[in-house]
This record gives sequence, structure tokens and C-alpha cells, in this order.
Amino acid sequence: MSNIIVFGGHGRVAQRIIPLLVEDGNTVTAVIRREEQADDIQQLGATARIADVSILTIDQLAELVTGHDAIVWAAGAGGGSMEATYSTDRDAAIYSMQAAIDAGVLRYVMVSWAGASLRHGVPQSESFFAYAQSKMIADAVLRDSGLDWTIVAPTTLSDEEATGVGVDTDGSRSTSRASVAAMVTESLKNPASIQHTYRFSDGEAPAKEFITTAG
Repeated sequence: MSNIIVFGGHGRVAQRIIPLLVEDGNTVTAVIRREEQADDIQQLGATARIADVSILTIDQLAELVTGHDAIVWAAGAGGGSMEATYSTDRDAAIYSMQAAIDAGVLRYVMVSWAGASLRHGVPQSESFFAYAQSKMIADAVLRDSGLDWTIVAPTTLSDEEATGVGVDTDGSRSTSRASVAAMVTESLKNPASIQHTYRFSDGEAPAKEFITTAG
């Protein structure tokens, strides 16, 4: 049993992660932006903390994560402006890593994107460029952070039922949010996932098996 804090707690991915973590016997804190979201979080079995991560300082983030055993970063601007994307998906994510180090919370799982790399190929003229850049930079910083990190990097998300996970060889397959939640949960349970990036889509392998074989 661990104390786990989930950033982006009211997001569609996080709302699938939280019940799985609670089911495993963990105590979960979900960071949300608005008071009216708190009831939803409580119904999932977690405790809500209200904070806008896009404006928090490193010290404020360290105060939030202190006392937890692991951090799950599932926060994002959600298709907002380029400025909002950079401030949340890039800057706040990096600040949270610095806060984790300051607070001594070493276990960190990042929900990223399968295309996050220098060769993401998104034209700078497109609005999605900010997301691709932000994820690429945040992932790179996390890999160099010294934290016990895992990067869970799905392809384009869907709300389909989870069937399992696999490697998308031709860029044609999406990933259900439920599959992402399973990958995050299994990563936290398996120390072998530390210092591994999992790029995946929907497939046939159970998340537990994929983490063991793909790592």
C-alpha cells in the first residue's frame, strides 16, 4: 500500500487510473483545478486537492507531494492555447520533477505520448507542435532527473474498452484510456519498469505482461 498523488486528477485518463490504484489498496490524492470537481474524485475513492499546477512554484509543488510515495503526472492543457500547453505540459511537469527531488519523492510515472522525440515530425506552424515539443522536453528532463521514473507513452487516445496493449508498428492504432490506466498501475507495482519508456497502442498483451517483456 502506497500514498500516491495524481496530477490532472479530473482528466479522462486519471479518472481511469484512480479506481485501479484504490482497488490495489493505495491511498490516492488527486490534484484538480476546480472545487466542483471534488465530488467526482471522492466517488472514485480519492482525496481531492485543489490547485492550478500551471501557476504553482516549485516550492508549492514540493509541499503538495511531500509525504507521498509516488507521483503520477497525467496533467495537461488538454488542447488549450500554445501558451497553456507550454506552461502545463512542459514547465509545470518539469517543476514537479524538481519538487519531487526536493521532497524526496523518488517514484515518478509520466503519462506522455508515443511520438515524443526529436523526430516527432509535427510542423512548427501547427498548434499540436506545442504539445509534441512539451512532451519531448519533459520526457528528456525526466530521464535525466535521477528519479525512479517510468514513461507511459500511448498513441492517440480513445475511449474504447481495454483489450490489452502492443507495439504500433505502422502508426495506425489508437490506445484506449483504460489501457493507459492499466499501464500506469502495473508500472507502479513493478520495479522492473523503472527507467523504461513504454511506447504502445492497443494490442493483445495484458499490461503486466507487456511491461515485463517490453522493458
